[in-house]
Amino acid sequence: MKTRTIIIIALIVIATSIVARLASNKKQLNVKNKPVKSVALRIPVKVARVKTQLLVLQIIKTGSVAPFKEAKVLATLSGTLMRVNYELGDYVSDGQVLAVTDIRSQQLELQKAESNAAKLHNDLDTYTELQQGSAATLEQVNNIKLDYLNAVNQIGQARKNLGDANIKAPTSGIISARQVEKGVFVNAGSEIAAIVNLSKAKVQINLTEMEVYKVEQGQKVKITTDVYPAMVFTGRVTFISPQADQTHNYLVEVQFDNTRSTRLRSGTFVYADFSKNASRELLVIPREALAESVRNAMVYVVEHGVARERKITTGQEVGGMVAVTDGLKEGDQVITSGQINIKDGSRVVISK
Repeated sequence: MKTRTIIIIALIVIATSIVARLASNKKQLNVKNKPVKSVALRIPVKVARVKTQLLVLQIIKTGSVAPFKEAKVLATLSGTLMRVNYELGDYVSDGQVLAVTDIRSQQLELQKAESNAAKLHNDLDTYTELQQGSAATLEQVNNIKLDYLNAVNQIGQARKNLGDANIKAPTSGIISARQVEKGVFVNAGSEIAAIVNLSKAKVQINLTEMEVYKVEQGQKVKITTDVYPAMVFTGRVTFISPQADQTHNYLVEVQFDNTRSTRLRSGTFVYADFSKNASRELLVIPREALAESVRNAMVYVVEHGVARERKITTGQEVGGMVAVTDGLKEGDQVITSGQINIKDGSRVVISK
């Protein structure tokens, strides 16, 4: 009886120990499985405040000089060149005779046409008298009259061909190429020389979309060069392309007088200053604040420790600062560093 009691007590103690152990294990598991309270991660960023700044409307672009006019001198008739009256580099005037082709065949054509016209003129007089005496019909007179008029036209064409034997300069300028020599046979339409007119010059420049709307037809443009550093050439905008190219740039042409004393050669590198004597106060932000391109401008603004995406409209860019015409107000904090790690709604901390 005594032994039995001892066994029961031992079993109770063991069972109690097991229950206590299980309860302890369960408590530990519950502690492990309990969700950990998350701490919001703040991304460090650098910011700049939107401020008002006085900006000068300045556009300076580079380009190269091109001739005001370029012309090819073409032979009008086929024939052998009997004279060539120019040398490479000569200055020639508009209409000046540069070369002459063999005119013997043209002279023969003119003589033949004149003889034929004279004969038909006599025939016309004769048949007109006969028709008045009823010895010839009106139809015969009209046919001869038509032949005579055709002969007169042939005389005109022959004289024109004779004149075309003189190959003339289509514009004033400097001979920049000479392709032929005296005695060479040329076909009609063959190029015998090239003329460059540099009395005026032009510069073709590509402007961006933001720049082209600040330029006007007829606007004055200052042209400077490294060749004549102390000299300023005054040009005017003569053409603004109505359509952008594939890179979304607009072609603008500026013409200016090119005096002989300081004549710029074709291809000379120049600077074109489109700046106007005007300035205005604009909201500006650093260029590095833009998270997208200037055309699809977007920035992140810090509001109560949170980054907020903001679409903006930009203007001109001067000295690393970009003008903002819409989307921001003075005093806004725009993120200038760290944008790659954030998105709209990200929690941020401003670092120094």
